[in-house]
Parts: sequence; structure tokens; C-alpha cells
Amino acid sequence: MKELFTFLETEGIDPGLLARVKEFCEKHPAAEESMGRIPDPEYFYYGKRTWELALAALLAGRNLLLAGPKATGKNVLAENLAALFGRPMWNVSFHVNADAAYLIGTDTYNGQSVVFRPGPIWQCADKGGFGVLDEINMAKNEALAVLHAALDFRRSIDVPGYEKIDLKPETRFIATMNYGYAGTRDLNEALTSRFAVLDMPPISNDDLNKLILRRYPEMNEQICGQLVRLYEELQKKAGSAEISESALDLRGLLDAVSLMEQGLKSGDALEMCIVNKSFDPYERGLIRDVINARIPADLTREIVFKK
Repeated sequence: MKELFTFLETEGIDPGLLARVKEFCEKHPAAEESMGRIPDPEYFYYGKRTWELALAALLAGRNLLLAGPKATGKNVLAENLAALFGRPMWNVSFHVNADAAYLIGTDTYNGQSVVFRPGPIWQCADKGGFGVLDEINMAKNEALAVLHAALDFRRSIDVPGYEKIDLKPETRFIATMNYGYAGTRDLNEALTSRFAVLDMPPISNDDLNKLILRRYPEMNEQICGQLVRLYEELQKKAGSAEISESALDLRGLLDAVSLMEQGLKSGDALEMCIVNKSFDPYERGLIRDVINARIPADLTREIVFKK
């Protein structure tokens, strides 16, 4: 957490906001049994304005909806926020079986008696955690009913057969939402009104360059710059519908660098982590042409990295 604060100070985040986050952490220390759930992010989120908007919303007690297209860092930011505030994090994925019992909890037999097994929403409320509601626009109606109660200004949940649960003051929910994914739908007004909505911008070239070099400080800066421009070209082609968004994969780009670090040549690494994300042969050819025009396929680890 200290490293994350230092990073944000270096990025020029409003000192007043950071001071209030530190006050929040001092006022609401995480319980010892929850410390293992406080995330330790592999990557830091880059974007000064986005950071400041998110911090202001959470400090004001609001829940946050991170909305935007693929590869804008929604989950990275959510994890970073939980780490910065020093809160245990529960990740809720809205798969087809995510119903009220999954979210709140259900009775289960422990071998001796029937006991209540708490779900992630219940645990967030009880432990003062940050709940990350991943792909909230895929939630079924039954799950939405639970969220309406948890996110309401009354901040309490009624569990049938059990006592009412009051959310601790430090509890927050951070939802993520992609546009246009299969199986998604528009959020209703009642649910949307329970969030402060943050439209996530694409990562800038400068920030992507800093992100890669922070994670791989020994990388050749010229080659890093070429990868950044490659990603920019893929963004443009996806934006103009020349290729699908399957190749627009920031995780894939970073994974390719990690494979180069392990000794794979650049062509093989980019083929595995970007080109092969498309399952259309013609599109794979287009993506491969974009990559070959920017990155030679035979770059070795000794060329990509300084040491």
C-alpha cells in the first residue's frame, strides 16, 4: 500500500484526496482475519483524472460503476482502489448461476449441523470490504434484487431466516461493465442511480509506455515504444472495424512481453498472446501483418531486454 501511495504522489494525484484516503485507512483498519484478502496489485492503473474521480466518489461514500469498452483497465483500477484503501476484496462474477443464495449465502451441512455459509455480498457487508461486481450488466433479475438492497441508501440486507445485516460504513461496491458483450443488457435506472458512474478512457501512449517499463524496467525502451505504437495501431483498426476487438488485448500485450522475458522470440510471443486470440483465419492474417510491420519476428530476449 505504501508503494501505491508513492506511485500516486509521483503521478501528481491531488494531495488532499490522498490525505483523506490515509485518514480513512487509519479510521477503518482491516481486521486481522481479513488481511489476506487485501490485494497486492501486479500492475498500477495509470490515469490521473480517472484516479481523482474514483477517489472522490469512494471517499464521499458512493459506490462506483466503471463503464467502458475492453482493455480500459476497469478491473486493474478496482483492485488498485481496494489496495489503496486497505480493504479486503471480494470479486463477484455474474455467471448464469449467480443468484441470491450465491450472493448472500445459503444453509449448508458441515457434517454435524446445518449452518449458514455466507456469500460474497454478506461478507463485504460484515467485514467492511470492497466488493467488485464484475460484468454487472450480465446479472439476472434475482441477483439484481439483492444488489438493489445492498446498494440502497439504507445500506442493509434482509436475509430470510436470519437477522438483518447492516453494511459497515467502510463497505463499498465497485461494479464493472463492458459495452456490447454477448449476454449483456442495459442496466435499469434503479440500479444505475445507486452508483457514481465513471466512463473509463482508453490508456494513453505515454501511460502505456510507463506501465510496461514499470513492470519490466530492464526492457529496451525503443522496443517498448514500438509495442506501444503497435497497440495504438490495433486500437485504430478495431475502432474502424477493420479487425475485431479480440486483438485489442492489453493483457495479451503484457503477457507477450513476459513470454519474451522467458526466452521466446518476439514473433512467437505475439502470435500466442495477440494473433491467436482471433479464431478467424483472415483476421489473423490482418493482425499478423500489423505486428510484422512494427515488430520483427526474430527479436530475442537479449535484444528485447538490456540485461
